[in-house]
Amino acid sequence: MEKETFSITKRIKSFDYAFSGLRLLFATEHNAWLHLVATIAVIVLASVLRVTATEAGLLTAAVGFVWITELFNTCIEKTMDFISKENHPSIKLVKDVSAGAVLAAAITALAIGCFVFIPKLI
Repeated sequence: MEKETFSITKRIKSFDYAFSGLRLLFATEHNAWLHLVATIAVIVLASVLRVTATEAGLLTAAVGFVWITELFNTCIEKTMDFISKENHPSIKLVKDVSAGAVLAAAITALAIGCFVFIPKLI
């Protein structure tokens, strides 16, 4: 197998694919809009309350964790829908567990937000 040579044009195109994926996420997934509102709220609150660099890092990781799980959840759900539109217990399990991962990430992010913000608000 021949090794492909580096191409700046192909690298730029890969960013185009990635941004297209984000546009599709917002076009097809209502929860993405909820995550966006929550992300903006975290950024505004962090700015107003002047969080430390460490706190900002924790909040960034928490927000990123939620976004990454939402992106993977969407990929998994779309893949399962492609495999079969019919109700199937195994597909339901995969989709439910994938959605559960997003919920777990959101609960983790909420906990981190509470640890950072509540002491500053009290």
